[in-house]
Amino acid sequence: MKKTGTNMSENRHDPETPEGILVAVGGKEDKENDLDVLRKMPELINNDNPIIEIITTASGRPNKTGELYLNAFEKISVTNVSVLHIRTRDEANNNEYLDRIQKADIIFFTGGDQLKITSILGGSPILQEIRRKYFNEKCVIAGTSAGATAMPDTMIYGGESHEALCKGTVQMTGGVGLVKRMIIDSHFIKRGRFSRLMEIVSSNPGYIGLGLGEDTGVIIRNGHILEAIGNGLVVILDGHGIKYSNISSLKDGDAIAVEGVLVHTLVKGHGFDTLTREYLKPLDLRKSLRSNI
Repeated sequence: MKKTGTNMSENRHDPETPEGILVAVGGKEDKENDLDVLRKMPELINNDNPIIEIITTASGRPNKTGELYLNAFEKISVTNVSVLHIRTRDEANNNEYLDRIQKADIIFFTGGDQLKITSILGGSPILQEIRRKYFNEKCVIAGTSAGATAMPDTMIYGGESHEALCKGTVQMTGGVGLVKRMIIDSHFIKRGRFSRLMEIVSSNPGYIGLGLGEDTGVIIRNGHILEAIGNGLVVILDGHGIKYSNISSLKDGDAIAVEGVLVHTLVKGHGFDTLTREYLKPLDLRKSLRSNI
């Protein structure tokens, strides 16, 4: 695993349990028919018409992307929605944009290129405010595809699936820093990304690997309780019980041998606690959510 850059979560003193809720989506969520995943976001806020800011920084087609989400939220009768096209470091320091972020109930990062999110927003007042809100206020921070991949303190930014499970083929860098010791990969099933998440967990057994299928995601409450949403599959790779790996003795490009990675799959209504490493069936999930309110 190659890691570059500075981890944005270093030297911060956030509360142990965030007040906000994360929603990470694997991409290509339905925007026309049931809109099941998008409906979940306003439902998490105790507000009939929450203020939503859509950040299109990752997108290569920000205007079209923003319009798609404006239309989608309108279909579910959520109308207090605006788009922030933050494309440069100068715009990331715009006081008007910062004021809008401060007032938002839901902040949603679209898909595209996750390196644009970290390189344009990293260290900016806007990203600092997003992190402050998440750890200190009742709010929702959401992202799809690249927007989901960028959420943890460490993120994938390169490495194709067909090259993975060989040492050094997955590139990593610092992420936004909203969740610790977790790697999120999107379009996980459709693009066959199992092997690249396996490489990361093999070399970092303390991390949880979270693979999100399309039109599928997780709600992350209290920083560690996951609930699957949407119509597809969530895959969890847990390396804490690894018995053997040869990765430390390999050269870059060599194939990895590993024994003992746990694999779980979640569907809608199932969950996982990343602190206890406990799989949560629907009844267990409901009990866990009640006890953590």
